Amino acid sequence: MHNHSIRVFEEHSDELLRAIRTLGDFHQQVLSVASLFSQVAMAGGKILIAGNGGSAAEAQHLSDELVGRYRANRRPYPAIALTADPMVITCIGNDYGFENIFSRQIEALGQEGDVFVGLTTSGNSRNILLAAEEAKKRGLKVIAFMGLGGRLADLADIAVVSPSEKAAIVQELHLHAIHLICEALEPNP
Repeated sequence: MHNHSIRVFEEHSDELLRAIRTLGDFHQQVLSVASLFSQVAMAGGKILIAGNGGSAAEAQHLSDELVGRYRANRRPYPAIALTADPMVITCIGNDYGFENIFSRQIEALGQEGDVFVGLTTSGNSRNILLAAEEAKKRGLKVIAFMGLGGRLADLADIAVVSPSEKAAIVQELHLHAIHLICEALEPNP
């Protein structure tokens, strides 16, 4: 078992390294997101973030980093993780269906000048797609965090595309993007 595990670990790490070596476009996409976040915050808008499963954790991580701090003290960014309130999610899921847990929150909270961030490794999560459609209808900018392929890119103003089709690698690069966004938003030393 030990040798098998080490081999699997090395294969996964090698695949992650291959993806990391091809992040040129990814870095530009992340920089565009950081710039948009700054513009939205300066104009009084907010950042609404959603994902499922591991991507829900990433949504909350991004929100935490924006509202709290990364390294230095800086002004907080107005970010809300739409995944963080289980009562709202279960209420909407029960009354309107799971596919509407985020679109209903966009309908309630989203205003023109805000931004919706949808994290989905496949780019095809139905509840994220419906939220992006609702966001577009309401005049929000849409940011997609996704892997290769997927329909969310067609709805996005900015798509941050992890150069992999493997869900774990995509999510690892989403975390990397979150930290890069925070680096870009840090005050100048």
